[in-house]
Amino acid sequence: MSSAPQHAPIIYPDSDGQPMSDNTLQFRWIVLIKENLETLFADDPAVFVAGDLLWYPVEGRPDIRRAPDAMVVFGRPKGYRGSYKQWEEGNLAPQVVFEVLSPNNTPREMREKLRFYERYGVEEYYLYDPDGNHLEGWQQVGTSLEPLDVLDGWVSPRLGIRFALAARPELVIYRPDGQSFLSHQELDRRATRAEQRALQSEQRATRLAEKLRALGIDPEEL
Repeated sequence: MSSAPQHAPIIYPDSDGQPMSDNTLQFRWIVLIKENLETLFADDPAVFVAGDLLWYPVEGRPDIRRAPDAMVVFGRPKGYRGSYKQWEEGNLAPQVVFEVLSPNNTPREMREKLRFYERYGVEEYYLYDPDGNHLEGWQQVGTSLEPLDVLDGWVSPRLGIRFALAARPELVIYRPDGQSFLSHQELDRRATRAEQRALQSEQRATRLAEKLRALGIDPEEL
């Protein structure tokens, strides 16, 4: 009896061999967007944020893939992934993707990315050129990604973030609470200051409790 032919497993590489960025300016913006989106949704276990992660939308087709500079998936848990295989993720496509343009990106390449994101169900796509301080955006209408006419002041329906461009040397992105996106160093400094304030508050409370006890007053009974 002849046995059924054995098929080699399909490999979905975790890397496409392409660099994450071509220069420091592009890298800074990729990190800024990705890190702040992670911070924005840090307390929501059902929002997955990734940067430069290969997305495979079609099972059995490892040749169909893209690695957005940043992507957000609502409805998927946080956690490690070597790549984003959509059929293993409840068939949920990233709803929002970002690309940061570099001088090496060709118009043809960017048209292909737009068609890919449109075909595979992205709801919002944002493309920022930091060299020219130019932002483009598209929003899903039916099965198409339609260009947004005005991005200055635009609020992302999915993310709640607001873009500001007018009379500024570079793009500013505001969180729903009005705070602007911060660099990794600024985020660290803000976290450190918050920790210091919390420690100082705790120390003041401890000193006050000691003074009350010295006066024969139990602070727990106040």
